[in-house]
Amino acid sequence: MKVTTSVLQKMRREADRITMLTCTDASFAALLDSAGVDIFLVGDSLGMTIQGHDSTLPVTMEDMIYHTRIVARRTERALVLGDMPFGSYQQSTEKAYENAARLMSAGAHMVKLEGAEIMAPQIEFIASRGIPVCGHIGLTPQSVHAIGGWKIQGKTDDAAMKLIASGKALENAGASLMVVELVPAAVGKALTDALSIPVIGIGAGVHCSGQILNLYDMLDIYPGKKPRFVKNFMQGASSIADAIQRYVAEVKAGTYPAADHSF
Repeated sequence: MKVTTSVLQKMRREADRITMLTCTDASFAALLDSAGVDIFLVGDSLGMTIQGHDSTLPVTMEDMIYHTRIVARRTERALVLGDMPFGSYQQSTEKAYENAARLMSAGAHMVKLEGAEIMAPQIEFIASRGIPVCGHIGLTPQSVHAIGGWKIQGKTDDAAMKLIASGKALENAGASLMVVELVPAAVGKALTDALSIPVIGIGAGVHCSGQILNLYDMLDIYPGKKPRFVKNFMQGASSIADAIQRYVAEVKAGTYPAADHSF
């Protein structure tokens, strides 16, 4: 069955955990599709994993359109989620829609943008014109310099309440999916319980509607120290395909992320 927004909502209702991985090329798109990954995020993390930058900030719309196009070309089942890069949506609702439409024309089925309730007008403008939108709250990599580094978000009661309020505001604006990054597991659960749309966690505990990892992290390809929430699925695997299938199986079973991958 082709994964759509309505399928994702049905999976949330039935507690069928959603699997999501980053994907930036045609060969991996075919491999991940055959392994049953539900969502491919054509993420601006390609700025680090593919281009060698130290952040996602240098990634352009042209980069995202190119990678979205080649991923979509080899995708049959999964939903293709296109990341909107830094500077492509913050200026105005009209600019946000223009760039979202460009990603959809390249083959995306949904677009993702980062930010708390300040991004509600952009989400409402895009979603009301027929483009599905995914929000992204918690740690937002495009704001890493403003945040002051790769820090856990929502650690205090006040910060957790603000994060949940942001999630509700973005859902009310029309978001049909939410990514929450680097928050305590209890906050990931509270956000998931508070929203009626699927919540995909990355470093947010096991109680979210689904999980996402960077493909290059979980295959132990990206050099350097990995975040605590990353599991090396290549360890003990017979092949890359086996590692991806193990990731899908563990997310579906609720055994990943374990306590030692959570905060």
